Amino acid sequence: MTDARLRYGRASLALSFLVQGVAFALLVTRIPAIQDRYGISDGLLPVFLAAVPVLAGVASVATEKLVARVRPGVVLRWAQPVVMLALLGVGAGGEVWQVALALGVFGLAVGALDASMNMMGVSLQRAYGRSIMLGFHAAYSLGGIAGASMAWAGAHWDLSLLVSYLPAVVVLLPVVLIGSRWYTEGGAGSDGPAVEPGGRGASVPFKLLMPLCLVMSFAYIGDSTVSNWSAKYLQDVLGGSEQLATVPYNVYMVTTLLGRAVGDLGVRRFGAVAVVRGGSVLAAVGFAVVAVAPAAWWGMLGFTLLGLGLCVIVPQTFAAAGRMFPGASDVAVARLNVFNYVGFLVGSPLVGALGDAWSYRGAMLVPMVLVLATLVYARSFGVEPARYGGGHERARAADVG
Repeated sequence: MTDARLRYGRASLALSFLVQGVAFALLVTRIPAIQDRYGISDGLLPVFLAAVPVLAGVASVATEKLVARVRPGVVLRWAQPVVMLALLGVGAGGEVWQVALALGVFGLAVGALDASMNMMGVSLQRAYGRSIMLGFHAAYSLGGIAGASMAWAGAHWDLSLLVSYLPAVVVLLPVVLIGSRWYTEGGAGSDGPAVEPGGRGASVPFKLLMPLCLVMSFAYIGDSTVSNWSAKYLQDVLGGSEQLATVPYNVYMVTTLLGRAVGDLGVRRFGAVAVVRGGSVLAAVGFAVVAVAPAAWWGMLGFTLLGLGLCVIVPQTFAAAGRMFPGASDVAVARLNVFNYVGFLVGSPLVGALGDAWSYRGAMLVPMVLVLATLVYARSFGVEPARYGGGHERARAADVG
């Protein structure tokens, strides 16, 4: 495979991560407007919100089966336009059943998209022979910032959901369709099935993958805590203004982008294990600062530390799965991706229930402890390749880079 083809493939995949960040941010940051437009009650809203990650998890499992027949690039080429059209459907409907259908399609397409994007990222990192996975997720963070900014503009100017979503879809949909021409991977050709050496019929023992699955869940519990509770916490617990309460998530996204932009350099210099350990400790310190913060600006400091710490964990978890199962990385990534949605589903209700029953300060200690638990499993990021059908090779796989 030529260097030029790898460069084009890397750039086109980074574009897909960026566009997905835009689409997801446009959806989640306008949830109040979606609720108002369709008259969804407070009691019914959690059902709608939970349906998206549940369906995404189902689609991620289905993608594992699908890539046995077609390359992940083919799945991504079709899934990403469906995500964007489903987003447009959320803004265009007028009845509850219509938004339910649009969100259902969005969830299914997102699951296939997330799984196939990370499969391709793992494959390209293997071909490059050095850490590049954090760069893809940095592109996602950049897209999230852009999407949240577009959503803010729509809310500020009191634009309808359709008017808010339409420009992004009209501009970005053709871009990703054109960019998909350069999708490539580090394995087989782009048109054949996703069979790497030893991949056909190869198993991925869940026992070996479990530590990474737990880490993925812990990271997304932390992430969903910030995205769902930072504004309420800053305003209701720390006494910040309504305007200031909108800032923590934006700060979190910016620090996530910065951390991921330089994270690959850290992995190449110090190794994945050290970077994940450092990120876990930094995130735990962030939660501790938030829990004991005497005022809003101290809370802002805590959320800043959280962004810098959590941002490295998820990309490195996908990369570690690829190294652990080099002959069946697509299967490993698809299964691991399900725990993205498990963490998302658990995190927000867990913190809310603890906050109501106990205190929101105390509730922040739970994701802190879970993030610290990542230290127990950190050695899994310097994984040994699994020998399919049984045990391990004892020759340790070096960290990428």
